[in-house]
Amino acid sequence: MPVFYGEIIESPMLLGTSLYPSPAIMAEAVRASACDIVTVSLRRESGSARAGQDFWGFIRDLGVRVLPNTAGCHSVREAVTTAKMAREVFGTPWIKLEVINDAETLAPDVFGLVEAARILSGEGFQVFPYCTEDLGVAERLVEAGCEVLMPWGAPIGSARGLNNVYGLRSLRAHFPDIPLVVDAGLGVPSHAAAAMELGYDAVLLNTAVAKAGDPVAMARAFAQAAEAGRLAFTAGAMEPRDMAAPSTPVLGKAFLE
Repeated sequence: MPVFYGEIIESPMLLGTSLYPSPAIMAEAVRASACDIVTVSLRRESGSARAGQDFWGFIRDLGVRVLPNTAGCHSVREAVTTAKMAREVFGTPWIKLEVINDAETLAPDVFGLVEAARILSGEGFQVFPYCTEDLGVAERLVEAGCEVLMPWGAPIGSARGLNNVYGLRSLRAHFPDIPLVVDAGLGVPSHAAAAMELGYDAVLLNTAVAKAGDPVAMARAFAQAAEAGRLAFTAGAMEPRDMAAPSTPVLGKAFLE
């Protein structure tokens, strides 16, 4: 089970709360996923006008831990300001840190991300950075105070799965003691299973569940896939081979002349 900043997490799945057909369906999907953590984006105007507080209250009633998100922020200043408002609204030092570089791919601005992570860590935040699988960036995020890393599988909402399996595997090997969460790009449950089979601690997704024909059933499917992947990793999967290996022993086989 992953441990995020000293908190033991039972479920290997984190779920986003946007894009659902209704709040009621979102709540059912969260329950079906059996997740411990949901992510919630915070609009900047919420800090002063308290807009959307009914929704925040609705989320808290689900009985899961809230991970506020700086989604939509394109600069260090935006991200830091949004994080501070999120801490005020939700009363948590946790923050999923996004600093977006490109509007088309929603790729992280890794330079701004490291800077914002350093600022927020210095102010007592426990930062969950949405990053790439680049080892150099990951090292700088850890140096900046991040105790969890959240590399993307593919661009947000793309449903492309794990675009760089080699990079994700290398990141896992390089940081054996850092909790790692594949965040973004997962489209089907098998993507979640594949991430967990690499040894990742959890997966975070939103669009694949919220935009499914049946979000509740899809949430359940992802939860089961993530759990299956975790069990497969801990069980110790066999290594792939180039040649066939018989599963039936030849001892006792009849030989005809």
